[in-house]
Amino acid sequence: MKLRKLNLVSSILISFLVLLAETAQPPFACDSSNPKTKSYAFCKTTLPISQRVQDLISRLTLDEKISQLVNAAPAIPRLGIPAYVWWSEALHGVAFVANVTSGINFDGKIRSATSFPQVILTAASFDANLWYRIAQAIGIEARGMYNAGQAQGMTFWAPNINIYRDPRWGRGQETPGEDPLLTGKYAISYVRGIQGDSFEGGKLGVADHLQASACCKHFTAYDLDSWKGIGRFVFDARVSLQDLADTYQPPFESCIKEGRASGIMCAYNRVNGVPNCADYDLLSKTARGQWGFNGYIVSDCDAVSIIYEKQRYAKSPEDAVADVLKAGMDVNCGDYLKNYTGAAVREKKLPVSEIDRALHNLFSVRMRLGLFDGNPAKLHFGNIGREQVCSKEHQNLALEAARAGIVLLKNTDKLLPLSKTRTKSLAIIGPNANVAETLQGNYKGPPCKAVTPLQALQRYIKNTKYDQGCDSVNCSSAFIQEAVKIAKEADHVVLVMGLDLTQEREDFDRENLVLPGKQQELISAIARAAKKPVILVLLCGGPVDISFAKYDQHIGSILWAGYPGEAGALALAEIIFGDHNPGGRLPVTWYPQNFTRVNMTDMRMRPEPSSGYPGRTYRFYQGPKVFEFGFGLSYSNYSYEFISVSQTKLYFSQHSRDHTSKNSESKGYKLVSEMSAELCQNGKFQVKVGVKNHGEMAGKHPVLLFVRQGTVGDGRPNKRLIGFQRINLNARERAQVEFELSPCEHLTWANKDGLLVMDEGSNFLMVGDQEYEISNGI
Repeated sequence: MKLRKLNLVSSILISFLVLLAETAQPPFACDSSNPKTKSYAFCKTTLPISQRVQDLISRLTLDEKISQLVNAAPAIPRLGIPAYVWWSEALHGVAFVANVTSGINFDGKIRSATSFPQVILTAASFDANLWYRIAQAIGIEARGMYNAGQAQGMTFWAPNINIYRDPRWGRGQETPGEDPLLTGKYAISYVRGIQGDSFEGGKLGVADHLQASACCKHFTAYDLDSWKGIGRFVFDARVSLQDLADTYQPPFESCIKEGRASGIMCAYNRVNGVPNCADYDLLSKTARGQWGFNGYIVSDCDAVSIIYEKQRYAKSPEDAVADVLKAGMDVNCGDYLKNYTGAAVREKKLPVSEIDRALHNLFSVRMRLGLFDGNPAKLHFGNIGREQVCSKEHQNLALEAARAGIVLLKNTDKLLPLSKTRTKSLAIIGPNANVAETLQGNYKGPPCKAVTPLQALQRYIKNTKYDQGCDSVNCSSAFIQEAVKIAKEADHVVLVMGLDLTQEREDFDRENLVLPGKQQELISAIARAAKKPVILVLLCGGPVDISFAKYDQHIGSILWAGYPGEAGALALAEIIFGDHNPGGRLPVTWYPQNFTRVNMTDMRMRPEPSSGYPGRTYRFYQGPKVFEFGFGLSYSNYSYEFISVSQTKLYFSQHSRDHTSKNSESKGYKLVSEMSAELCQNGKFQVKVGVKNHGEMAGKHPVLLFVRQGTVGDGRPNKRLIGFQRINLNARERAQVEFELSPCEHLTWANKDGLLVMDEGSNFLMVGDQEYEISNGI
């Protein structure tokens, strides 16, 4: 009897604690109900943030200061300052971070958040406004969770804007792809959306309130996790000035200068011998000095400890702490700064002024989030409630994003779309056909809803038979006979194959580009046995060599669906049955398997024909491809024409100035730094491109504008993307898109010294199979 009473009391107590957690106010400083706070200048909202932060720091003891330099910053009760957790994730939706102290929890009334497509698929839409709207929704849901008391932090460590340099990289799925312009535009859209800026930008100044804080990562040249015994913690990326200038750095520059990100993360790896988090030139001179970064810099998790423990760059833990703080880093994901900063100060390796500098950046961001203005739920973004998390509007946006990104790679004899009336039976086969979790990819949260490809297709055709086909995505065992049997009986066969997080993820790079295990054997056997050519669907982040399927007449259609998020299966079914016209285009090159002969640690972008090194990405790669960057079919055919180009001859020579020009002119180009900003601005011109939909279906179609130099060699790209727009065209409709180009930005390339230069002579604008020549006189 006593035990039953005890259990009842325990149950009541647990229920009370859960209710208390669900109704608890989110943590904030400067509570108006605390009379003591009225005397603190850091609580006076009429003062500039810089003055408020200075007052706050002046009140802290050294131990209190040091305690705030880690991701799980403890409370300072005597000043009414609550604990703060810097680490939250929102790569493609508000996410939960397992086994760490996370700023977000799903243990209250909010149990899920909208799961948008993994970034690599979202990028395939080539739609910057769509990216902005997704980030805006993520920011709203983040603030809604805070206002509901389920967030102890509003700093989100996203987006990942590293260049997808090598197709084997396990985290390539997190990125917008291999192109610097595309990646930079994605960064701008994401940061503006989540932080509460406008799509055009400029609404948020350096002291304005943030809806949530974005953090561009991983700075810089980080794109190897774990490959053949080489790990990201010790990898030293040897990168030329040329490749830094036109590949690795531009997305971060865009993120900071145009996106106005309030956070950046320095990466684990070294670049040319120097750890990113200890690189003063990178963090202070470049990010803060040249690009005007105004925010906080966080280390990747335990990146400070590895500077001493694994890289042996620092001679002691205290030296590692001093190195990163002097370089300009502000907060450590990990405990090294908490454990060793005091000793570094005592040993006179680190002045307290460097700690104060870091704290200024940290508390400035917390104040911009409204966490020192009293209860922010009653002030800044206080109208955002938990009902806006998983709202119908956001779920519809997740569906729109999946539709926009899915890429049609093959459609022989217009096999797709299938007829809803003439298709009487379906066979759905594959290890990815009846799983919902795979649709999300990594860095995911609990989705609002979960629908598998099988369930989505069954909404169209009730007479559907399913077979897993393999024991798992690894497909070490294939059940070929069983799968062939149901394939023979069906009107149409849909194979849902590809990869999952057992094949590509953080800290795990691939060694092969082919489908794992016996997947190819299974696909080919079913394709030969089926009544009609089959439909192959690939769920994967990274490129796969499916040359066998591309040329197999028994495989009629191929769709790449990335990891399409919570609504991805519905979008896939809509495309297969013609309720949506696919328009996605690949944001990465798909290489053949023999590309794996290239050493993944080779960071060079440019080819070296003498050694057989083929180069990387569509801009420089010289070798066979399975599918090109920008490739994507539709149920419609589109044609292009250049309607007008406002300037076809550009002259810059009259503004050249010093002796440097003599060296550049001898090479047939001029340094952009020799041209005045006024001239670059005045040189802008407009390009109008006509686009026609020749099909019977309306479609949303990305128009990609490239440029190639008339002169080749010396590290010039094959071509490069300089603009893109997504246009909505009805059947048989014709329309125009307009691009504004700046010669100093769009007609330049980086020389071996990492300086932007402009060629004398011809440049060719390219869209589809059309070219238009313009010339530079320098």
